Amino acid sequence: MLLFAPEKLHEKLPLTGGQRVRIDEHRETIQNLISGKDRRLALVFGPCSIHDLSSALEYARRFRRLAEEVAPYCFCVMRVYIEKPRTSTGWKGLVYDPHLDGSSDLQTGLFWARELFLTLTDLGIPIATEILHPLLAPYFSDLISWGFIGARTSASQPHRELASSLPFGVGLKNSPDGNIQQAIQAMVSVRQPHRFPSIGAHGKLILQESTGNPWTHVVLRGSSTGTNYDLPTLLETSEQLKFCGFKNRIMVDCSHGNCSKEYTQQKTVFETVLDHYVQGNPSILGMM
Repeated sequence: MLLFAPEKLHEKLPLTGGQRVRIDEHRETIQNLISGKDRRLALVFGPCSIHDLSSALEYARRFRRLAEEVAPYCFCVMRVYIEKPRTSTGWKGLVYDPHLDGSSDLQTGLFWARELFLTLTDLGIPIATEILHPLLAPYFSDLISWGFIGARTSASQPHRELASSLPFGVGLKNSPDGNIQQAIQAMVSVRQPHRFPSIGAHGKLILQESTGNPWTHVVLRGSSTGTNYDLPTLLETSEQLKFCGFKNRIMVDCSHGNCSKEYTQQKTVFETVLDHYVQGNPSILGMM
């Protein structure tokens, strides 16, 4: 089965001039947050994986009300994860199985995902998503305000190359075993120019050239053996970032190893990191 080319999806669901302006504004704000120019707390939150469009929009409306309320102190970005698997061998995400029946209707999944992104943009909501498959990025990367590369893919050369070409901020997570240096080395790679094979707008293989992405940062998500949002780890990570010539801006993922995979513990992580921020720790970019 042949998939339609990215440009065909863009023709069916085009980005308007007004939407483009709004996305550019969101991206600029996020770049200022990453650089430290904007000292508000960045909060990236939402469903771990989108599976139902109506539920996602209901969540988005509630999200917008909260985001407006806390805007003087926080900048809120909605997690809209459309490729995220929920099990090792089962459902792989909205894009891959939109009907939740194993039919793998990828074309419908791509259409629904882009349609959702456009609707959220109309609502004034900045979109964050994790980029799992580099070949799918051209279908919706023009609508993303903040990208993330996961713990299992921050060491992947194709993901690093792709991130180097993206026109928005990208967070890179430490590895599942807790290796923070992996994320920092990913930053080193992502900030450099690359030449790599990619899929062009016409759906054909091209040689893409990137100029490097300066808007990168580390995401600490804990590990299989413990947490890494404690103050000594934050300080050590800051020193490693400074040694490599980077801004010491760190996001903490309150889930995964940092909450020992117990969602009720996310609040404890959030409050602890918030306390670090309130006490004036300059390395705290925000929380997920």
